[in-house]
Amino acid sequence: MNTPYGPSENLKPTLKEPTGWFAAGASFRLALTLVSDGAFKLFALICVEANRKTGRFEATSEELAAALGKSIRIIERYVAELETAEICHVRPTFHPHTRTAFEVAEGFWPYHRILAVDEPSDAQHYVHSVRECYLRLGLTADFRQADWSLARTLYDSQLPLGVVRGALLLGACRKWLSWLNGQSAEPIRSLYYFLSVIAEVQHQPLPRGYSRYLQYKLESFTAAWHSGPHQRTENGGAPIPFLAQHRSAEPEP
Repeated sequence: MNTPYGPSENLKPTLKEPTGWFAAGASFRLALTLVSDGAFKLFALICVEANRKTGRFEATSEELAAALGKSIRIIERYVAELETAEICHVRPTFHPHTRTAFEVAEGFWPYHRILAVDEPSDAQHYVHSVRECYLRLGLTADFRQADWSLARTLYDSQLPLGVVRGALLLGACRKWLSWLNGQSAEPIRSLYYFLSVIAEVQHQPLPRGYSRYLQYKLESFTAAWHSGPHQRTENGGAPIPFLAQHRSAEPEP
């Protein structure tokens, strides 16, 4: 091993491995404060593996689970955290053997991107992200032309994508809970259903980390629905109050 000697102020650090490094700076440290340790570990993996020109990386849920030593279900929760915190843009799939595309968000990618001229615009990405979030709620299989138009209107209104995602999660949890309690069985047929919830979250923003809590509750409600029976409340009691007043409960760890 060659170790240089001399006055320390005259020596400059040198890399043992000259390639394969990622420029982790202030945005990388910021991500550490926004998501759980597991989700940050996934983010670090994505950054290390992503194409430096585009900030993009593709992998299956199985590959990510093997890399981090976690179950596919846990990996999907980490992915939802990164998307909710707007650290990564995700184009998810619903099959563990199909690759999912990740793109590190502009505010968290330290390199200047080199993109092809036919790359989708910010508006296209925004609209598609709203659609994906809407369909992942498990409430409907349709995203109609009117929904595309509304999503574009939300983009034109400069409404943050995180606000829309949080509102969709909150509205979906309320809907699933009403079904579990044997209340209105009316299905959700349009993105317009969530307009009042979007306005609510815009006026009264969700606390930090609360979208992650809502994602956890959404998974619990859908699992309870599919396991049946459906005419019950959580813990055998009244509906959970946080769904009516989202500030009345703290996010779970």
